Amino acid sequence: MPIFSTSLPRMATATLLVASLALPSAAFADQEAKKAFGAVSAPSGGTPTPIGSYAKGCISGAVALGDDGPHWQAMRLSRNRHWGMPQTVALLERLSEDAARIGWGNGILVGDMSQPRGGPMAFGHASHQIGLDVDVWFTPMPEQRLTRQQRETLPFTSMLDKSRFLTVDSRKFTPTAARLVMTAASYPQVERIFVNPAIKKKLCESWTGDRALLGKVRPMYGHDEHFHIRLTCPPGLASCKAQAPVAAGDGCDKSLAWWFTDEPWAKPDPKKKPPAPPRPVMVSDLPRACAALLSAPAAAGLAPRAAVAPVPGAPVADDADGPAPSADIPMPRARPLE
Repeated sequence: MPIFSTSLPRMATATLLVASLALPSAAFADQEAKKAFGAVSAPSGGTPTPIGSYAKGCISGAVALGDDGPHWQAMRLSRNRHWGMPQTVALLERLSEDAARIGWGNGILVGDMSQPRGGPMAFGHASHQIGLDVDVWFTPMPEQRLTRQQRETLPFTSMLDKSRFLTVDSRKFTPTAARLVMTAASYPQVERIFVNPAIKKKLCESWTGDRALLGKVRPMYGHDEHFHIRLTCPPGLASCKAQAPVAAGDGCDKSLAWWFTDEPWAKPDPKKKPPAPPRPVMVSDLPRACAALLSAPAAAGLAPRAAVAPVPGAPVADDADGPAPSADIPMPRARPLE
């Protein structure tokens, strides 16, 4: 029987997949992970399977979001980061339809998902490694479809009032924008949504719908130009390492108030010697199956995806995720950089 026979139960198929990738490839184990995974242009074959955690893992059998849909367009195509689990693609299709229905332009503009085989990225994210994370721009999809080149150069739209500390610009973060975020939060497969602390505060002050859903919306550095949706691990899949569930309540409490103190934004003491830069994440630091996944054959039957050369000087989002806080009140740290 073939290892990926459709007659196998889903759980058994995923277990066999991880077992088949358990022996690390010496050719990749000692490489810097972001370089090794960034160099792979196509997904592996097999059952779509997240391996590891959101910030330390990879994907087998990833599927692509189409560059264009009835109510979405994928942005920054040259990055080749519109890959993920099938449920991530399905969620975006649903959200795009809901966005158009509530009046968010003609739909959504989709930012980064994951690389073809997941793993760490050269810039922009600490997570997005197992195909269950996606960024949605705070820019509605226009009626006039963007060209491929325009998708590389369209500026990001910040929801903040740049003249006031941690304050949203109500002309940009409209009730429709708030409804879009909370629509995504209403989907049961969504575990967390990361937004700028000012956006979370605005939602706490103004949202009159289901307040229980606000608990999914978490404040994070950056995230003023897009919101970051994170899906739950597929039920019963041991290869996917889930996060601790969000705390009960709407999150409009001391965990939010902390962001409006000086502590999260304190600059390093210039009199102190700066800490040494962290050691690069190596392939050997990821789950063992990820090393072998790098050398696995590409999925068969994929149509070539058109490439767009990166545009010199094109804007890059200030969207580094950084490590997710392990407690309700995150420990202070420097603002993450790309």
